[in-house]
Amino acid sequence: MRGDTKPDVCVIGLGYIGLPTAAIIARAGCPVLGVDVSERVVETINRGEIHIEEVDLDGLVQAVVQRGLLRASTEISPADVFVIAVPTPFAKDGNHTPDTSYVMAAAEKVASVLKKGDTVILESTSPVGTTEAMRDAIAAARPDLAMPGLTDGQPDVSLAYCPERVLPGKILEELTHNDRSIGGITPRCARKALAFYKRFVKGECVTTDARSAEMTKLVENAFRDVNIAFANELSMIADRQGLDVWEVIRLANRHPRVNILTPGPGVGGHCIAVDPWFIVHGAPEEAKIIRQARETNDAKMHHVLARAKALVEVNPGAKIACLGLAFKANIDDFRESPARYVAASLAREFGERVQVVEPYAGGLPKEFEGTGAELVDIDTALEECGVLIPLVDHDVFKVIPPEERANKAVYDTRGIWPDVA
Repeated sequence: MRGDTKPDVCVIGLGYIGLPTAAIIARAGCPVLGVDVSERVVETINRGEIHIEEVDLDGLVQAVVQRGLLRASTEISPADVFVIAVPTPFAKDGNHTPDTSYVMAAAEKVASVLKKGDTVILESTSPVGTTEAMRDAIAAARPDLAMPGLTDGQPDVSLAYCPERVLPGKILEELTHNDRSIGGITPRCARKALAFYKRFVKGECVTTDARSAEMTKLVENAFRDVNIAFANELSMIADRQGLDVWEVIRLANRHPRVNILTPGPGVGGHCIAVDPWFIVHGAPEEAKIIRQARETNDAKMHHVLARAKALVEVNPGAKIACLGLAFKANIDDFRESPARYVAASLAREFGERVQVVEPYAGGLPKEFEGTGAELVDIDTALEECGVLIPLVDHDVFKVIPPEERANKAVYDTRGIWPDVA
C-alpha cells in the first residue's frame, strides 16, 4: 500500500458473500476490482445491478459502481489486498470430501499478479490447513517471493484467513457490525489483515492463527447443526408417540436454562448443511456427535417426505401445495435446501398435482423439469389445492388465516400455524 492512501482491493468470487463484501469495501473508499468466472455476473455488476437478492445490496452496488469504486472483470489485475471468496463444495465422491479446487485456482490467479507488500486473505469456509495449502501453492508459483512461515527473514507478502459470520437478509449489516476472527499464517500477517478489516468492520476483530480461525468457523456452524438436530430428532420422536412437538418444546423452553430450537424439514444452506462435514473429514474417528447431527438432519428430510406422501395418498386426486423452496425464511437462496428436496421429490411422484409457491423464485429449479409441477402464487394455491405442506416459514405463509385453510389437509413442517394439530 502506498503511504496512507487507501489500498487497491481485488475480491475474487462475486457470489452471496463476495459481492456484498466487495461493495462494503468500496463504500469505505477503497477502489475494488471484483473478479468472477461468469461473464453474465460481470456485465450485471458493471451496469450497477445485482444477480442475487439481498436487502439494500442493489442500492449500494449501484452507488459504488457509479462512483467508480467498484468494477468487475473476468480477469485479475494487480492490487494491494486480495480477498478470496469462492465456493468450497463437496467433491463428487459421495463421501462429503471438501473440494478446495476453487480456492487453489484463485490462489494461482493471485500468484500471477502478486508483488512484494501485498496481503492475501481467504474468506471461503475451508477445512483446517487450507490457508497454509494456499500459501504453499503461491510459494510454488512464485519462488521469487518469500512466504510467511517458509522463511527465516521477513516475508514479502502476508496471508490470513478471515471467515464471515452473516445471516442472509442481513448480510450488509452483519459484515459491518459482527465480530471477526482473523487468523494469520504468522502474527505479522494477522496484524496486516486486521489493519485492512478495520477500514470497514465496526465489530471487534480478534487475531489468532490461521488454523484456529479455520476451525472456529466450522465449529460455529457445527454447534448450530447439533442443536437443530436435537430439535429435529425430538420432532421425529413426537411423531412416533403421537405428541405435538410444538407444545412439548413450548413447555420445555419455560425452563430457565432450556432453549430448544424450532424443528423443520432438515437443514439447508451452504454453511450449516456443509461445514460440519469438514470437521468430520479432518477427524473422522473423533467427530461422533457432529457426524450424527448431520445424519439426523439429513434423515429429517426423508421423514418429512414420507409423512407428506402419506398425507397425499389419503387425499387422492387433491392438488398439493408445497409452500417454499428456500433453505430459510424470506430469502431467495435455495442451496442445499430440504424444502427444495421434498418439493421436487413430490413433483416427481405426483406430477401435475403439485403446485409450488415460492415468492422469491422467478421459475422452478431444473429438477422440476418434466414433472408437470407448476409455480403459482399463494392465492392460486389456496384456491386450487386440497393439501397444504408449508416447508419454509416465509412471512407471507404465516399470515394465512385459518378460514383460508379450512377443509384442507395440512402437514405443517415449520409450526407456522398454531391452530393446526
